[in-house]
Amino acid sequence: MDESEGDPASRAPERAHHAAGSPARTYPVALERDVMTAKGLLVHVRPIRPSDDVGLEEFHRGLSDRSVYRRFFFVHPTLSPAEVEHFTHVDYADRLALVAEDGGRIVAVGRYERLPGTTEAEVAFVVADRHQRRGIGPVLLGQLVEAALDRGITVFTAQTLAENAAMLAVFHGSGFPVSTTTEFGTVNVRFPIGPAGRPATATRSPAGHGQPGGRGASPPPPPAVRHWCEVIAYTAEPKNAMPSLGGL
Repeated sequence: MDESEGDPASRAPERAHHAAGSPARTYPVALERDVMTAKGLLVHVRPIRPSDDVGLEEFHRGLSDRSVYRRFFFVHPTLSPAEVEHFTHVDYADRLALVAEDGGRIVAVGRYERLPGTTEAEVAFVVADRHQRRGIGPVLLGQLVEAALDRGITVFTAQTLAENAAMLAVFHGSGFPVSTTTEFGTVNVRFPIGPAGRPATATRSPAGHGQPGGRGASPPPPPAVRHWCEVIAYTAEPKNAMPSLGGL
């Protein structure tokens, strides 16, 4: 199934079949686009699909123990069937995950999960070790910000280990007004992404407009957020998600 990711037919819109309690919504094909990162790598960014189960398992197994630990806070080499289903079945509104593909294979995932009854969402990112520091993180962050604002989300939150100085430097250098609190070695990060918190240089790009490179091509995120996750961002899984769901 992973090999089929390179087949254009596999990118056609589909109706997602969601887990119990999660509303079914139409696959948002408008969020698909080819993007050239600031490091010159062309990736295909699209929402995750239920049919990504095998590709996602392969992606997770390919992560180093260090990468998984910084994302999970413990070593978790394989995903359980329940975890795979949870991660690949989203409603594309309150729960959204975007994958970046290189050569038809998943090389990064960024996601947000809205805190129930609020306009806030927790975000998490992970990038394959061999694709780190190639500009994929900033692309995913920019696309998540754009999608979240369209869905009524105005604040992002995240968690990271206090020892992860590079990650914290990315948050504080993002251009958003970041506030943090630290507890038991974990830093809680919070920042607005709406008009009040958006960097002055940030402008939203219409879908399908930007750099050449294929259908729905889009320019990189604005300068103030372009380097977001340039030092790869591994954050804890949103608190309201299933237990022990990390690596994505």
